[in-house]
Amino acid sequence: MANTYTQLYFHVVFAVQGRSFLIADNWRDELYKYITGIITNKGQKLMQMNGMPDHLHILIGTKPNCVLSDLVRDIKSNSSRWVNEKGFVMGKFSWQTGFGAFTVSQSQLSIVIDYIINQEKHHRTRTFREEYLDFLKINEIDFNEDYIFK
Repeated sequence: MANTYTQLYFHVVFAVQGRSFLIADNWRDELYKYITGIITNKGQKLMQMNGMPDHLHILIGTKPNCVLSDLVRDIKSNSSRWVNEKGFVMGKFSWQTGFGAFTVSQSQLSIVIDYIINQEKHHRTRTFREEYLDFLKINEIDFNEDYIFK
């Protein structure tokens, strides 16, 4: 579109089903490359990705025609199918229902990128649940704690 200029960034967070510690070091990089391909093939831009064995953080730059819920659905469904086809885990791998998505301004990009890069450091003292609840509270998102990670 002529004369349309945007900077749309989303910090997306989602967990492994049951918050199980299933993402192993020996195939994590392959998973990240696969997810990068999904994002790129959908015409969006991966800014940063990292996580822990039980969850992922992805910073995505999107075009205005991107439907974020469709993109996350595609990331989760295609990557879980790929993990299962590769046989990386015993049993069935899947992502938990739902996700968190938080807008990021240009002025905060470097802070969010550093936060995502330093996941291991953050999780030495905080659980994923604590981290996720803090995101919801800081962003003033109404939620019912009974339904978090069900």
